[in-house]
Amino acid sequence: MLGLLARRWWLIALRGVAAIIFGLLAITLPGITLATLIILFGAYAFVDGIFAVIHALGGGDESESMWLLLLEGLLGIGVGLITFFEPGLTAVALLFYIAAWNLATGVLEIAAAFRLRKQLSGEFWLLVGGLASIVFAIILMTHPGAGALALIWVIGIYALLFGIALLALSLRVRGLKSAAAA
Repeated sequence: MLGLLARRWWLIALRGVAAIIFGLLAITLPGITLATLIILFGAYAFVDGIFAVIHALGGGDESESMWLLLLEGLLGIGVGLITFFEPGLTAVALLFYIAAWNLATGVLEIAAAFRLRKQLSGEFWLLVGGLASIVFAIILMTHPGAGALALIWVIGIYALLFGIALLALSLRVRGLKSAAAA
């Protein structure tokens, strides 16, 4: 694992830079960030649903799997329409989705940090990123009514901290590139 991290340290750095940029945008433009997330999600669900319906109806196959694909497509179209007509409801649902993703990511990052502890002294930064992910998930799950714009600021702060942690980790493993190749 250390060898892979060392060889691809720049991917970790790019993830960190992307998180920092996203965090800064979310903090400075929270309204636009929230509206953009909702619109993009709604557009994706709607278009994906249309393609699934076309796929299901265009196959000429009456099998059960085509009906499931048709149902999936109709669900996507419905979710897309709900997103456009009830963006507040979508915002709350999206917050729970983000919370679940952050919880899973945090647990996996902490597990990776413990696996690396015998090979790398800088695994602390991966542990910090994992803990930040879990704390952020808990905040989102326990206070969803605190306001979507306030949570966008929390998302921005989280992304900024997580990005800094990834950038620090990338610089740490970059120095080990030659050691991992040996």
